[in-house]
Amino acid sequence: MTTSWTERALRLTVLVGESDSWHHRPVYTEIVHRAHAAGLAGASVFRGIEGFGASSMIHTQRLLSLSEDLPVAVVIVDTEEKVRAFLPLIMELTGDSPVVLDACELVRLGGAEEPR
Repeated sequence: MTTSWTERALRLTVLVGESDSWHHRPVYTEIVHRAHAAGLAGASVFRGIEGFGASSMIHTQRLLSLSEDLPVAVVIVDTEEKVRAFLPLIMELTGDSPVVLDACELVRLGGAEEPR
């Protein structure tokens, strides 16, 4: 029988443009590397196929209107304490990009042991 348990967590989503950079490195890459160095549970980067932001310009992946600045979402899920402690480490990277925090539940399935 598979066992499962849940724990409260916080999801951090940072929405940036694919061409946004920090010291000649993509912002999304810098966020992932800082999350790794901070010991967070994990980080994923998702490339959007279409979107718009503060500029109101629509960026799309469609062939006839190629864009070099597609939307990118960096998503990190960990305990609230760890995520909130991480926020100051990325504030210089985000500029006017939206940073979203969502309360969520982390579901552990199978062989993972429940925290004490």
